[in-house]
Amino acid sequence: MAGVLDGIRVLDFGRYIAGPYCAALLGDLGAEVIRVERIGGGEDRDVAPVAPNQQGPGAMFLVMNRNKKSMTLDPASPEGREIVKQLVKTADVVVANLPPSVLRSLSLDLDSLRQVKPDIILTTVTAYGPGGPLSHKHGFDGIGQAMGGSAYLTGTVEQPYTFRAPWVDCGTASLSAFGTLAALLERQKSGRGQRVEGALLQTAVAFGNANLVEQALTQVNRVPTKNRGQTAAPSDIFKCQDGEWIVVQTIGDAMFQRWCDLVGDTHWLKDPKYRDDIRRGDNGEAISARMAEWCAERPAKEALAALEKVKIPSGQVYKPQQTLDDPHIWATGMLQNVEFPGLPGPAPISPTPVRLSETPGQIRHRAPLLGEHTEAILTELGYGKTEIAVLKQKGVV
Repeated sequence: MAGVLDGIRVLDFGRYIAGPYCAALLGDLGAEVIRVERIGGGEDRDVAPVAPNQQGPGAMFLVMNRNKKSMTLDPASPEGREIVKQLVKTADVVVANLPPSVLRSLSLDLDSLRQVKPDIILTTVTAYGPGGPLSHKHGFDGIGQAMGGSAYLTGTVEQPYTFRAPWVDCGTASLSAFGTLAALLERQKSGRGQRVEGALLQTAVAFGNANLVEQALTQVNRVPTKNRGQTAAPSDIFKCQDGEWIVVQTIGDAMFQRWCDLVGDTHWLKDPKYRDDIRRGDNGEAISARMAEWCAERPAKEALAALEKVKIPSGQVYKPQQTLDDPHIWATGMLQNVEFPGLPGPAPISPTPVRLSETPGQIRHRAPLLGEHTEAILTELGYGKTEIAVLKQKGVV
């Protein structure tokens, strides 16, 4: 089945998550994605190694680089620069989460790319975004979580916490892929390429925008409340009789009334402290304490069933293995087993996390071995066997 982006070629100069995941999502939708990495391999290949010898590939690499070809190259060498030009001539999109100075030094900035391919689309990701006093700085996912305000509001007053899934990176990648699709649509209409810019801090600010609006207009100066929600209640994580934990989220008057009926405390409905969501959030500690008592009296499955019966959203707090063991995850295709050479078993990779009924994204092939497609790509560009051998001997590819 042809994908939405069938016939589109993407050059991926990204590393770690934001750039590579953006390119992977484009690959899921049918684009041909060529990952260009240095001769010895990118530093992101071995993060969280899963091979028996603990020497790569890394779990993150397997996820972020499905549906890609791998080409090794020294883009700073004269011959490497020429190869990059030849690649750019055949490409539609260049993805690079590299600092602007590095882009310029490798002739991967928009002006340089346009000299080779006038309608090229350049998708970049930086930590801080362009035009500000911090724009020159480097950063990872945690920087966005910290400076966007979410880390402070997570955890305790004594210890802010970051979230252990890279939501800033993945969010930025997703938005960058969204922007790239918009740029491709615009190019169809106008024939013009453009630059698509994502930034980790921008994503964190956007996703936490409601907290900033509330602070700006009310000066509420919220402090962290562990897992307890702050604008409705009960919204928290609770321990059940069997030692399992569940999350419960109650929003709105009707749902709160059903909760009061469930726990047998309907008198709270007449208490002005719990009149609406915001007051319930302000007094959420008492509500969470009552819910904790209720959960402690019954095992998790019983508690979840009772909450489901009265239509209060809830779910079990899974350890990673429990997520892997949940039949719903597999029945809905949220994970797909993908083989990779040298691993003790298949890797459970999450495919495109949004579904199209007619042209769905799909995992067509595993993440590539280092340089697995270098010769094939060079041959396609017109290089002969002897030329390729010389390039290898000189350390260009």
